[in-house]
Amino acid sequence: SLVKGSFNHKDNLTDEEKELMSLRKEVKQLKMENDILKQAALIIGRK
Repeated sequence: SLVKGSFNHKDNLTDEEKELMSLRKEVKQLKMENDILKQAALIIGRK
């Protein structure tokens, strides 16, 4: 699906595909932050 004649994969993604990639990235980030917060809560709880 060469849209603008670009060989760059990202340029040829549909808006839905771009949004999906962005959301997956955000979910991954939030899961990491959530894990860090859980660990911090455990550490603080032990004091």
